[in-house]
Amino acid sequence: MKVVSVKPEIDAAKCIGCGICTKVCPSAAIKLVDRKAVVKEADCRGCGGCEQRCPVYAITMVKLEQPFTVQVDITDVSYDEIESICRNAKLNPEQIVCYCTTTRAEEVAAAIIKGAKSPEEISRATGIRMGCKVECIQPILRLLKAAGIEPVRPDGYQWYGLTPTVWDIPEDVKAKYGSRGFYFDEDIKLLDKVVNAKPERRNSDEKTCS
Repeated sequence: MKVVSVKPEIDAAKCIGCGICTKVCPSAAIKLVDRKAVVKEADCRGCGGCEQRCPVYAITMVKLEQPFTVQVDITDVSYDEIESICRNAKLNPEQIVCYCTTTRAEEVAAAIIKGAKSPEEISRATGIRMGCKVECIQPILRLLKAAGIEPVRPDGYQWYGLTPTVWDIPEDVKAKYGSRGFYFDEDIKLLDKVVNAKPERRNSDEKTCS
């Protein structure tokens, strides 16, 4: 999914200017110009969401002459900074946060360090959200928040707000349901171990240096 091999081609004669394609595009690559959809190809990551949702079938995905790979190089930024953002977001740096593209938290953090300030910019940089477009908005928003960034929600269906995690459960709720088979604190301890586990990359580096 990180290899972009297609792009949307819009039939202007069929396009009715409804704007649905602009609302579903996770990389914000489509705009309405004179009530016709226009694609900014440099920002498109070929997910096909626009084609799937167009009510008049005005969009067709066509093959690119030169496919390209979307990826953020994490080796030219401080890994300590990457780890800090990920840990603050309660994510392990090597944790996969988008299963469709196998994008890891560390790559999203690196994109943020390099200047990405919104889910759309992160999607364009890493390819995240180019599959199902459902679950991966949550870790993106958590990582942005952990970096001190509060993005403005776009006008559309691209993303929704943060949902609570186990760390956000109030103490009174824990007390109320703790006797009914829920083990909130135990779950938090286990998840904290996952979050704080040292990345394999660091382990390998240490073994190499020793």
